[in-house]
Amino acid sequence: MSTQVGFPELVGAATGIGSLPGTDAREAARTAVGALEFLPQLPELPARGPGADMIGRGAGLLVELFAQTEPSGWRFADRPGRDTKRAHSWLGEDLDALEEFTQGYRGALKVQAVGPWTLAASIELRNGEKALRDRGACLGIAGSLTEGLRRHLEDVRRRIPGAQVVLQLDEPSLPAVLAGDVKTASGFQRLRSVDRQVAEEVLRSVVSGLDAPVVVHSCAPGVPIPLLRRAGVAGISLDFGLLTERDDDDLGEAVEAGTVILAGVVPSTDQGMSDPAGSVQGVRTLWRRLGLSPELLGRRVLVTPTCGLAGASPAYARTALSLSARAAQSLVDNPE
Repeated sequence: MSTQVGFPELVGAATGIGSLPGTDAREAARTAVGALEFLPQLPELPARGPGADMIGRGAGLLVELFAQTEPSGWRFADRPGRDTKRAHSWLGEDLDALEEFTQGYRGALKVQAVGPWTLAASIELRNGEKALRDRGACLGIAGSLTEGLRRHLEDVRRRIPGAQVVLQLDEPSLPAVLAGDVKTASGFQRLRSVDRQVAEEVLRSVVSGLDAPVVVHSCAPGVPIPLLRRAGVAGISLDFGLLTERDDDDLGEAVEAGTVILAGVVPSTDQGMSDPAGSVQGVRTLWRRLGLSPELLGRRVLVTPTCGLAGASPAYARTALSLSARAAQSLVDNPE
């Protein structure tokens, strides 16, 4: 197992998943820093268009690999073009805004990037097929992404010297990659499943190549908790409403081993919600069912929305982050 960089010691913390609505980087940074006291995040604003979306931003982080948008989606290209430049520009704008609103900040800070398997399942090779079909391409993506993330983390630390940076790898496609449920570029067939050991080794190579604690987020059903633990992640972020009792043992073992759980319990699209404590009642119930110490609850569980907030209204996005923060504090105040 790779050397694991430990998650920051946080109590009663909440954070966002990544995306926020709108196109104003300064407003998004103000919201993220203002609502999330213990673990603010670098916002993503996909409403700005290609290059600001999760896949476009991830493609922009790659080193010596370039992608551009085609009618079918993102595809690798021979040289950097307009889409790569746009992705770099949006990221720079977001970092400028975050830097402005974190002057003098000291503490944990989360940045997000798409993980290697979701990138491979989303970007086409030059021949028009998904990169996921080609094992060599998958390995190349992972190596390029690791180097790009190293540079990204260095930039964040230079801009915000007091930050203890946490990296979240977004892997919404990972369960489908493992299950053989990723469609071919034509959409008529599915690509063969990736061997779980190969998937684990690739993730481990990324995690171990970065000097930061890594969280893997997936808001899909069937998050492979044991695989992620073996890959060396410090935390696992998931939609709590998709868990079943079949996940109990895996979750319990993860918590007892020190893995932090980022529990997505606050709806990510507009809904009337006013009871932060009630939103984490399922977390308390699970904790009791697993026989875990109540005192650990506020230290091992962070509260998040169920997924990104790009589809929410700006007002609800602010509310969702504030509710997450209040719910996280309620786990400390009333763990049972």
